[in-house]
Amino acid sequence: MARYAFSYLMSDDVALIRETVPRHVEYWNALELPDYIGGPYSDRSGGLITFSAQDDEVAGRLASGDPFVKTGAVTDYRVRQWIA
Repeated sequence: MARYAFSYLMSDDVALIRETVPRHVEYWNALELPDYIGGPYSDRSGGLITFSAQDDEVAGRLASGDPFVKTGAVTDYRVRQWIA
């Protein structure tokens, strides 16, 4: 297993973000991933999630399955292996 960082930037659509937050939180909590920790940046421009996954492909699928990504509440995101 490797450690990954999923960083993302939010759109300006406040209503969409508010509507999607509960599904975003539920999605990540339900995965019960090893080493999961996440939260928004203090200015609410985006957020960072770290977790462990089998490989880059799995990590990418997990990030692309995030409701923020799927609904377009995120304007940009990256998933990278992170050496903590």
